[in-house]
Amino acid sequence: MKKDLNIKQQLLNACIHFVENKHTTISKSIASNKNDLFSETKSSAGDKHETGRAMIQLEMEKAGQQLAEVNLMQEVLNKITIEYTSEVVCLGSLIKTTKGIYFLAISVGKVVVEQHDYFVVSAQSPIGKQLLGKKIGDLIPFNQAVVIEIL
Repeated sequence: MKKDLNIKQQLLNACIHFVENKHTTISKSIASNKNDLFSETKSSAGDKHETGRAMIQLEMEKAGQQLAEVNLMQEVLNKITIEYTSEVVCLGSLIKTTKGIYFLAISVGKVVVEQHDYFVVSAQSPIGKQLLGKKIGDLIPFNQAVVIEIL
């Protein structure tokens, strides 16, 4: 049980690091785009100037949407209590199955902890939706022909 708590902590830390990296990258992109927008000067080719500004604006909007997604990920991580154990799969659960071990948090993908692969998935992902609310012994149909059993 204590080992699972340690693994969950390491997985949660990996999620936090993932979100922090994304936030930093997006923030740098926004700052760069703002700088580009302010330095974009009116040239003799007016249409070219307007097109350049429009492209920068589109990049800013895209980065803003990405930042909103990262903020939602952070909110999900803030709701996770790794000390909580439950018979039913919920946010923050470490789920051992016949097809691998999953950590229900945010979509990060494969994370290696202590030389073992863990799949960090969100509750909104296809496998996350299937796992949510299940318990040991439940069978989950996945990818049509594949059946996963919770161990």
